[in-house]
Amino acid sequence: MPFVEQEESFKDEIIEGKTIKVYKPRVEVTLKNLETGQEYISDAEALADVQNPNTATKPEHISRSVHVKVISLPLGALTNLGWLVQ
Repeated sequence: MPFVEQEESFKDEIIEGKTIKVYKPRVEVTLKNLETGQEYISDAEALADVQNPNTATKPEHISRSVHVKVISLPLGALTNLGWLVQ
């Protein structure tokens, strides 16, 4: 099951003396053990499995898939392209 690593947000920042809207997209991460198929709900849980001497899990068994969800931004002739995506 994916977990949210970063929520979507907008904020105004002053960059080079201009107020710019900064957009941070929603980032979802899925961590999965490629050997067992187990999915983890956090980086800490995957690390604990790797560090657990009672499992055969190695760092190379962990797959990290990142899904970045970016909203559709309206663009037109009068659009101020002073947006900054981080």
